[in-house]
Amino acid sequence: MNSKSLIPNYPPDAPGVQPPYFSLDYKSTALRSPMLEPIDLPQRLTEVTNPVYGVRTINSVENDLTKQHEGEPQGQRIIVFGKVVDSNNQPIKNSLIEIWQANAGGRYRHVIDNWDSPLDPNFSGVGRTTTNENGEYEFITVKPGAYPWRNHHNAWRPAHIHFSLFGRAFVQRLVTQMYFPEDPLFSQDPIFNAIPDPKARERLVSNFDLSRSVPNWALAFNFDIVLRGANQTPFEEEDDGDIA
Repeated sequence: MNSKSLIPNYPPDAPGVQPPYFSLDYKSTALRSPMLEPIDLPQRLTEVTNPVYGVRTINSVENDLTKQHEGEPQGQRIIVFGKVVDSNNQPIKNSLIEIWQANAGGRYRHVIDNWDSPLDPNFSGVGRTTTNENGEYEFITVKPGAYPWRNHHNAWRPAHIHFSLFGRAFVQRLVTQMYFPEDPLFSQDPIFNAIPDPKARERLVSNFDLSRSVPNWALAFNFDIVLRGANQTPFEEEDDGDIA
């Protein structure tokens, strides 16, 4: 990854993949999109050496969001798994992946989320793991619910899980969202539809995998992430504090 990988609509060999900074239907982008063209600063040694993420050992429950509290969370237990690869389908190993999501009722454990849906005392909605030598990762969690937001009349966000991928340094971070198959809310969601290329949008939709589902325990969804190239996964700009 380099600094240009954080600029929407880059790289040029994947037109239509990345969402623009400003999207008319996604109204909050008008408040946070840049007013001037981005300045591409050259990388220096300090930007690619420190701070480094993922040094601390990840404990056994950080990738299992159902075991982080004394009781079981409410909702459908799911396994989310996949691979992180580059444009040549080569695995990206030792990449730190963080996720955050709403609970089964569609509510985040977040100070600004106060819509009329209960918090789950046994679900925090955050987890992390690292990819193995083959670029593979896995999380155990519950399927998040849809929730209302104030973008437009009767606006609801489709069920989704946020993904954050770190490289070897502070500036190497990419953020995306994973959706679930055949969600009826796709057509009216401006975040999903901000991606110009319909085929690129579909790369954010996970695939149900019955073979990885565990009988009487959990359903499984596959979500592979491609960092660059024609089949690149769409990524979003960093937006601290936004839980959408």
